[in-house]
Amino acid sequence: MSNENEPLVEMLFRNGTLTVVGIILSFSLTFLSQWAQNPIPWTLIDLPTMLLLSAGIITQGSSLVIFLRHDSLQRRVYDKASKVFLCGLAMTVSGVFMAIVIDFVQLIT
Repeated sequence: MSNENEPLVEMLFRNGTLTVVGIILSFSLTFLSQWAQNPIPWTLIDLPTMLLLSAGIITQGSSLVIFLRHDSLQRRVYDKASKVFLCGLAMTVSGVFMAIVIDFVQLIT
């Protein structure tokens, strides 16, 4: 399929998606910042959580970069960025839950 015949995403829809990605990315960065300031001392058990959160945030940032490109109005580029964002979101959510569970376990022991 040539670029001229490729289906496009509506500009308004893409702009809404950009807003959502930006807001969720900022929430993710805020959680990481707050978690880093947690009064419970860090241990080696926190390393997988940190890696998962960091990878998720980097992946979300990558999707934001793709969404900001001019060609993100093309359906295939938009769909790729959406998949990248959802992967980053899944990693970040997993990291958040892991951090909560680890902190809870450390508090009760």
